[in-house]
Amino acid sequence: MKRVIIGLSGGVDSSVAAYLLKEQGYEVIGLFMKNWHDDSVTISNECPWLDDSNDAMLVAEKLGIPFQTVDLSEQYKERIVDYMFNEYENGRTPNPDVLCNREIKFDVFMKIALELGADYVATGHYCRKGTIQKEDKEIYQLLAGIDDNKDQSYFLCQLSQDQLAKSLFPIGELTKPEVREIATKLDLVTAEKKDSQGLCFIGKVKLPDFLQQQLKPKEGVIVEIPKEQEVFSHVDPEFNSEEEKLKYLSRKIDYKVDHGKIVGKHQGAHYFTKGQRKGLAVGGTVEPLFVIDTDVNENVIYTGQGKEHPGLFKKALFVTNEELHWVREDLELNSGETMDVMARIRYRQSLQKAMLHKVESGLYVEFEEFQSAITEGQFVAWYSGDELVGSGVIS
Repeated sequence: MKRVIIGLSGGVDSSVAAYLLKEQGYEVIGLFMKNWHDDSVTISNECPWLDDSNDAMLVAEKLGIPFQTVDLSEQYKERIVDYMFNEYENGRTPNPDVLCNREIKFDVFMKIALELGADYVATGHYCRKGTIQKEDKEIYQLLAGIDDNKDQSYFLCQLSQDQLAKSLFPIGELTKPEVREIATKLDLVTAEKKDSQGLCFIGKVKLPDFLQQQLKPKEGVIVEIPKEQEVFSHVDPEFNSEEEKLKYLSRKIDYKVDHGKIVGKHQGAHYFTKGQRKGLAVGGTVEPLFVIDTDVNENVIYTGQGKEHPGLFKKALFVTNEELHWVREDLELNSGETMDVMARIRYRQSLQKAMLHKVESGLYVEFEEFQSAITEGQFVAWYSGDELVGSGVIS
């Protein structure tokens, strides 16, 4: 009998996943990951880990499966929290959920599970795993979940073949309403529970407060760049090569304070991210201001009016070789090769038509349509049909 260790988070998805595995005849063990101790930065009583671990325990009891808690807060701090501080300090915007899966659930947690004699690790993600044979070798596919509205394959975009080989996603074939229905039938305590928000596992963290513990406030100016500024004038230069063109399309515009006018003050450029609208506290503009860029060295935030501002849009992005990841290693591109894909640059975004161009130094993703707020530090993931093939950190 195969043993599966499931990460029970105290939510409805992992509860139902555990039930389904049991029904499928696996020996199931529930493990709750405690990843955070510091309650001073969570918003009062919003999903503190204690309630969650309690709910996870009640679900395990109800399903008649063994349950224990593991404390991974040290690894979490090191691999997620410190990484996030560092990224914000450098003016990038990290995605903690993707990292959490790569570094914690499918690495630290998976190792613990395998030490406990597990054949597989399971989670309550809305995605599916496929297996194909290629030259006598088993290759694993990461497929989108059936529920278009909840597909979470993007969050798993950094998984490897080794990790997928040992993973199970029991609810990938179901929709969220079906999952809730099963939980209600079983009378699970988590049936009506709201989906968790905020940093994965920490609960609702006030991100600025959280960051401010380490990143000191530093007053700087907010500059508004008019749409007519000549840095946006679209006379595309002549290009001698495809790579030159891609470099130009994905370039970062070098804004200067005198490109626009100073419209306000902020407490630190590192607290802001591209495309952000809230928290600028600048009034009196015809359309709302959006952050089009931040300069953490000079501590300046550049903004533009309206969500159609040209400073928000780009047609291409670049991923360095170090931050390039193929889930399907067998499909990896060599320098000079291209691939047509569907891609997304954030979790909720609908898939966009794009072309990958592999060059010596990394990979360009060129979109058919202009994309808004392509943000350094976030992940781009690309798909072939409903299969997530690879991903990378936007540089």
